[in-house]
Amino acid sequence: MQAGFAAVNAAAIGQHDVPEISRFLGIVIGMFFNEHGVAHFHAVYAEYEVTVEVETLTVHGDFPKRALGFVLEWAELHKEELLENWQLARQGQPLKRVAPLE
Repeated sequence: MQAGFAAVNAAAIGQHDVPEISRFLGIVIGMFFNEHGVAHFHAVYAEYEVTVEVETLTVHGDFPKRALGFVLEWAELHKEELLENWQLARQGQPLKRVAPLE
């Protein structure tokens, strides 16, 4: 688990450093402004956290199987929006909300 997101999730959601971009089925999706590398997002569910690469849907971390399935389905549906948010984050611009999984 990456230190920070899960620990500050409730306190920092909506703040400059850890914006929440979506929430569904108890899963919180966020994207950091100060990260580098390939486009990715973080998903938190209870005490679990994963990082998911947007292009490949490669998962890093531990997550319950069913919840992970929901995250990957959501990411596939919103790939373009996630890539757009990644670019906005790199520029320090506000991120856009992404519709939850329905």
